[in-house]
Amino acid sequence: MNLEDIKKFFEEQKDNEDVKNYLQGFSQVTPDGVTSFLESEEGKKILQPRLDSYFTKGLETWKSNNLKKLVDEEVKKQNPPSNPLEQKLQELERQLLLKDLKAQALNVATEQKLPVKLVDYFVGEDEEQTLANLKTLQEVFDTHINERVQDQLKAGGINPPSGNTPPVTITKEQLKGMSSEDIMKLDPKVVNEALKN
Repeated sequence: MNLEDIKKFFEEQKDNEDVKNYLQGFSQVTPDGVTSFLESEEGKKILQPRLDSYFTKGLETWKSNNLKKLVDEEVKKQNPPSNPLEQKLQELERQLLLKDLKAQALNVATEQKLPVKLVDYFVGEDEEQTLANLKTLQEVFDTHINERVQDQLKAGGINPPSGNTPPVTITKEQLKGMSSEDIMKLDPKVVNEALKN
């Protein structure tokens, strides 16, 4: 039996259920079979129109959601409004925004006990930038004031304690157990407090 005889047999028996079931076993779909078919010219002819339709649909959705906004922004950027009324409106909006930002900055500066006269220099383009500028001012201002106070105290003969060390306190009993030299090293205020108690 040769190939032609086999083909003839299948053609004659194509309606036979046993032959149909037997031939279906040869047409099992496998991932490798599908991949090799899709890479062939015949597979590309089937697949490419579907891919094109999905891409076109996605592109149309993106265009409808984003393109008009992007085009409008670019047109505004390339062609600033030449209408004097529009320019006046934009200037008024900017002034209103700055006024609101300045009012908010004044409130924050008052709450934080910052110099109100400096607020104009720290108003930014928006609320976030303005608050960040004021925070920086507060940090610099607090550091500067602390340094000045330390310098003044040192100039007056007082050496302030560094850091957050708690004040020294002693009891009357501890004072009695100390030598005169140790008592002389103590701050007179601490000694007076111990004697009062």
